[in-house]
Amino acid sequence: MLRGSCLCGDVTFETSAPPQGPSMCHCSQCRKQSGGVWASAFVAENALQISGDVLWFEASETAKRGSCPRCGAYLFWKAHDEDTMSFALGALDGPTGIKIERHIFVADKGDFYDIADGLEQKD
Repeated sequence: MLRGSCLCGDVTFETSAPPQGPSMCHCSQCRKQSGGVWASAFVAENALQISGDVLWFEASETAKRGSCPRCGAYLFWKAHDEDTMSFALGALDGPTGIKIERHIFVADKGDFYDIADGLEQKD
């Protein structure tokens, strides 16, 4: 079981499903919302149990982003046409055993850092 929460603890989540697609997103939306690179993985939406009130922001015509209305922690990403939900790896409690597989939206990354870990990079 993986468990996580926001900074203040008002929003918690858990899943027993194996996380898929662990990645680091470098898109400008993730950078602006998180202040840097956003690490996430996804599970089927119905396999993620969320407790607490989530503030959903329609970031684009294709997806919404979920955060805690109290502390502002950015926790979730959901494409409108998919049945999966991404969650912030940084919000997980304890060791996870999850390893990042790739970097995504690297064409949009900030110019203030380099990606030098040898993992797959997708534009």
